[in-house]
Amino acid sequence: MISGLLAMLAGSSWARAALRYGVTALAVLLFLLALRGSGEQAGRLAERLETTEKANDVQRQMLEAAARRPRDRNDLADRLRDGEF
Repeated sequence: MISGLLAMLAGSSWARAALRYGVTALAVLLFLLALRGSGEQAGRLAERLETTEKANDVQRQMLEAAARRPRDRNDLADRLRDGEF
């Protein structure tokens, strides 16, 4: 039954044209859906990169502050006396 239907559609020129346009439209639709998915993934990756950069910047600032801290109580007292704090 299905083979007879396919044979009938394959024999008709308008059916072949409709089938060709249908397959082309399906291919374009699938391409656009894949493009949308990859765009969403790229957006998520960009957001993750931005978040990581912010976290790295904060960590760098903390490390710089730790490098500038007084080493002991005497160093702290000297800085307070000199007004460098």
